[in-house]
Amino acid sequence: MSFPLSPAASSHPSAAHPLTPYGWDEHWAAAFSPYTRQGLVPGRVVRVDRGQCDVITADGLVRADTAFVVPRDPMRIVCTGDWAALDADGDPRFVRTLLPRRTAFVRSTSSQRSEGQVLATNIDHIAICVSLAVELDLGRLERFLALALSSSAGAALLGDGPRTGAEHHPQVIVLLTKADLVPDAVTVTHLVQDVEAMAPGVQVLPVSSTTGEGLDVFEAVVSGGTSVLLGISGAGKSTLANTLLGQDVMEVRAARAVDGKGRHTTTTRNLLILPHGGVLIDTPGLRGVGLFDAEAGVGEVFAEIEELAAGCRFHDCSHTVEPGCAVLGALADGTLPERRLDSYRKLLRENQRIVAKTDARVRSEILRDWKRKGAEGRAAMQAKRGRAR
Repeated sequence: MSFPLSPAASSHPSAAHPLTPYGWDEHWAAAFSPYTRQGLVPGRVVRVDRGQCDVITADGLVRADTAFVVPRDPMRIVCTGDWAALDADGDPRFVRTLLPRRTAFVRSTSSQRSEGQVLATNIDHIAICVSLAVELDLGRLERFLALALSSSAGAALLGDGPRTGAEHHPQVIVLLTKADLVPDAVTVTHLVQDVEAMAPGVQVLPVSSTTGEGLDVFEAVVSGGTSVLLGISGAGKSTLANTLLGQDVMEVRAARAVDGKGRHTTTTRNLLILPHGGVLIDTPGLRGVGLFDAEAGVGEVFAEIEELAAGCRFHDCSHTVEPGCAVLGALADGTLPERRLDSYRKLLRENQRIVAKTDARVRSEILRDWKRKGAEGRAAMQAKRGRAR
C-alpha cells in the first residue's frame, strides 16, 4: 500500500502542503495552529489497530500509540479519517489529541448498552454499496440512508464539528454494484428508479468492477475530498476499491450464490489515496446497522410521509387510528405504500429507543406520551361502555 506525498510545503498553510492529497486544507491548518505552538505535528489516521494507529504525516507513515486519547466515551476513540496532533519525534510516537471532526458516520453497537460506534470521520462522500446479485433489500437500504443522511449531525454528537462556517453535509450516493449480473438494461433502469423514488435527491449509480460501467462517473465524484464505502459483506466494496486504486490492495473473496453475502474480507477500516485525487475509506461489511440519533436522516428518507403528516388534523398524530390523518388517507388511496409506512414507523421507534436510553429529557417525554395515550384510551373505553348502556 503506497502513501505518496506532495513536494515540500510552501509558506501558505495548506497550498502544496505534503498532506494536501489527504485532505489537508485551510480549515485544518487553522484548527491545528494551537498545537503547532506546542511542538506537535499534524497527521491523518489511515488505520487503527488495537490501541495503535498508522498516521500519515509530512514525513511519511508513522506508527503511533493512542494511550493519551483513550476516553470513557467510545464515540471519542481514534478512528480512521481523524486528523491528529502527535509528537514530532520519539519512540514510540503518541497521538496527543484529535482535531474536531467535520462529520462522522455513527451506528449503534450490537451491545445492549446503546453505545455509538464511529465508523469513519471527516468524510465528504458516503457511497452505500448494494449488490444487484441478489434481490434489493429496500428496508436495509432505507436504514443505511437514514444513517448516512444524519452524518453531518454525527460530529455534533461528539461535541465536534466545524467551529466556524456552515455545517458540513456529506454527499450521499447509492452504488448498485455488480450491474453486469443484470443483463437486461431495462431491469437495471427500473431498479435505479425504485431507489431514486425512495431517496429523492440522492444520486443512484449502477456500477460494475468487471465491465467498468459507471466507474468513470463515480471516480469523478470521489476525486475531491474523502469518500467512504459502506455496505454488507459481499456488496463488492473491496473489489470496487481495488478497481479505483488500479491495484489489488484489498483482499477479495467470493460471495455466496444463495444470498450474495460474503465473509468479512476487510477487517479494518483503511484510508487509501486514489491515483486521480481524493482518498477512500474502505470498511468491513456491516452485519448490523443500528440507528444512532438518526431522526434527521429518517425524516429525509421518508420525506413524503413527513410532508403528509403536516396535513394531519392533530399535530401529535401517531398515524395509527386518529381521524383526519393525512398519512392514513394516503395509505387508503394507494398513494403511500404500506411497506414504506411500516419501515418509517420501525425506524422512528428504534431511533427513539436508542436516544431515550442516553437522554433523560427524551425518556421523560416518552413516559408522558404513554401516560397521555393511556388516559385517552381509558376515556374512550369508558365512553363506549356508557353508550352501550
